[in-house]
Amino acid sequence: MERVYAPVIALARTVFRAQGLKFTIVGADNVPRTGGAVMAINHLSYFDFTYAGLAAQPSKRYVRFMAKQSIFEHKIAGPLMRSMQHIPVDRQAGAASYREALQALKSGEIVGVFPEATMSRSFELKPFKSGAARMARDARVPLLPTTLWGAQRVWSKDVPKNRGRSHIPIFIEVGEPIPVPKGSNVDEASERLRAAMQEQLARQQAAYPVLTGDDLRYLPARLGGTAPTLEAAAALDLRDMSRTRDEFNS
Repeated sequence: MERVYAPVIALARTVFRAQGLKFTIVGADNVPRTGGAVMAINHLSYFDFTYAGLAAQPSKRYVRFMAKQSIFEHKIAGPLMRSMQHIPVDRQAGAASYREALQALKSGEIVGVFPEATMSRSFELKPFKSGAARMARDARVPLLPTTLWGAQRVWSKDVPKNRGRSHIPIFIEVGEPIPVPKGSNVDEASERLRAAMQEQLARQQAAYPVLTGDDLRYLPARLGGTAPTLEAAAALDLRDMSRTRDEFNS
C-alpha cells in the first residue's frame, strides 16, 4: 500500500486544480498495468516528474523517478522522496543508482528517467544519454516514450514562473512501448526512442494553442519563438557545469 505516494498525488492534484492547469493525456493505455518499464521523459520544467506521473494513474501504477542526490538530502523533500521509493542519483557514484533502478525494474516497477539528463533551455530535445535504453535492455523491460509540452510555461530555467492560477494547458503523451531485447545496441535503441519522442513532441506542438507576445519565450526558436537555439542553450549548460565544478573544487 502506498501510504505516502497516494496522499502526495492527491495533494498535487489539488495544487494543479488551484493553478487551473488543463491536462490533456494521450496514450495512457500504453502504460502497462503490470510489470516493469522505463518511462523516458523529455525535460522542460522543474515539475516534469509530477506531470508525467499522471499518465500512469489510469493504469493504477506509480512511477519511481531517478532524481538528483541533493533532493534526497533536503530535510523535507528527502524523507518524502525515500518514502515514495524514488531513486537517488549520485553522479560521483552512478553504478549504485543504476543497480537500484535495475532491481526496481526487475521487481516490476516503472522507473522514470530523463534521457537528456538536464533540463532543455531550448525546449527542443537534447542529445540522449544511453542509460534509459541500457536499463531497459538489462532488465528486459520496454521503454515508454513520454513527452510533455506546456510544462515549461509553469516553471523552467531562465524564464518567468507562472505558479499561480494560470490556466496553462499541459499536454502529456505516452507512446507505444519500445522493446529492447537482450543483445540490443543501446545507442540504436536510444535513437529509436528519441525519434519516437520527437514525433510525439511535434504532434503536441502542432496541436497546442498559439503562443504570442511575451509567451514566445516558451517556444523553440525553430518554431518562431525566442527561446535559445540548441547551440546557444548548450553553451549556457556548459557555463553552468563549469561553475558547478569550480564550486565543488573550491
